[in-house]
Amino acid sequence: MLEDPELFLSDKIVTIIISFVTEQSFCIARMVVEKRSKVLSSQKVRILLRKTRRNAMAVKQETLYIKGDKNIEVTKPEVTLGDILSMECSNQNVIPRLKTIKVMKMQEKNGQRKVISILKIIKLIHEIYPNMDVQNLGETDIIVTYEEQKSTGMISYLIKTGFTVVLTFTGAAFAIMTFNNDVSVRKLFSQIYQLMTGIKPQGSTILELSYSIGLTIGILLFFNHFGKKKFSVDPTPLEVQMRTYENEIQTTLVENASRKGKELDADTSNSNGSNRS
Repeated sequence: MLEDPELFLSDKIVTIIISFVTEQSFCIARMVVEKRSKVLSSQKVRILLRKTRRNAMAVKQETLYIKGDKNIEVTKPEVTLGDILSMECSNQNVIPRLKTIKVMKMQEKNGQRKVISILKIIKLIHEIYPNMDVQNLGETDIIVTYEEQKSTGMISYLIKTGFTVVLTFTGAAFAIMTFNNDVSVRKLFSQIYQLMTGIKPQGSTILELSYSIGLTIGILLFFNHFGKKKFSVDPTPLEVQMRTYENEIQTTLVENASRKGKELDADTSNSNGSNRS
């Protein structure tokens, strides 16, 4: 018995439709999977970039603390960072490398001075460790003085010491005598002695002796120094004046080097500090 042609045709149409729908479903599913894979890949890339950025930030957070005095004296022509700076870092492995960085070369001439800016030092550090965070806790300009190591003989030392003592004593004595003569201290003491005792003095009296002893004690107490002994922990007036004078000299040296273009700064092209880029 033969099948109905219309029924056979409808079955074929249904089969074709089902095949088409199935094929489209597979295509849609494959597109979804590919898109999902791309999304996952982009997420992996983002995670990798985030980790890289985090690692870079960790390196940047490594901080180096440096401290330099206003005036540094060196005894060798080749000057390195370890000669002029004190350094501290959480990563102790970088400090030995930094200490060997060459800063400048001094001429072998006793008493030669050069001024270097802290910016030049930071630039030298960043050439080795670009991501290092450098914190300066010291001076912004450092004076480097070259002094040769020479042993002074005992005879020469004694001669210089004796000459200084004689010169200082003579100058101080002359200044005191000049002051006493200007204000007529001897005449004043004679009048005071005669007023208190009613007797006209013949020569020196107890007042001159007391004045001499009191003057000596006053000088010792004022200068807070006798030999190697100090009467208090405070610095002596002489030390204060010497530090003030030293600070003024250092400030003048830095300003002169800056004005003449001889300071080693971040934009200098050589160790002489004379050429700027």
